[in-house]
Amino acid sequence: MEPQVEIRRGEDPDALALVTAMEAEVVSRFGPVRSDRTSTVEASELSPPAGAFVVLTVDGRAVAGGGVRRLEDGVAEIKRMYVLPEARGQGLGRGLLRALEAAAASLGYDRVRLDTAEELSAALALYRAEGYEPIPDYNGNAYASFWGEKRL
Repeated sequence: MEPQVEIRRGEDPDALALVTAMEAEVVSRFGPVRSDRTSTVEASELSPPAGAFVVLTVDGRAVAGGGVRRLEDGVAEIKRMYVLPEARGQGLGRGLLRALEAAAASLGYDRVRLDTAEELSAALALYRAEGYEPIPDYNGNAYASFWGEKRL
């Protein structure tokens, strides 16, 4: 079955559950969350009017999600993009990224930025394949080794 794309608020229970799962995986892979200004994203930032949380569901179950938040005029940031481990390898990451880009465009942004850790090789490969060009560190994320930007 094809995943359904749903736009939710950052405070939505499925959104919060996906973010919690993502944060637990980050801690298990990289150790305790480092305190920097990008480690905390408020749910309200991933909600209208300047943001959104995209959830992909399969058979009514949330299996992937991520948020869009405002960085500056015309520029949004993709945050907390996550696919549940049991749902990986099915192209959901690519579908989620494209849905996040569409959400950003619908909110009036013409560019999106994101970051990732070098160790997350599948994410890095996806971002590069989808046209994210390397840019200098724009947010001081202590986990990141790649910062990218794409025009919508």
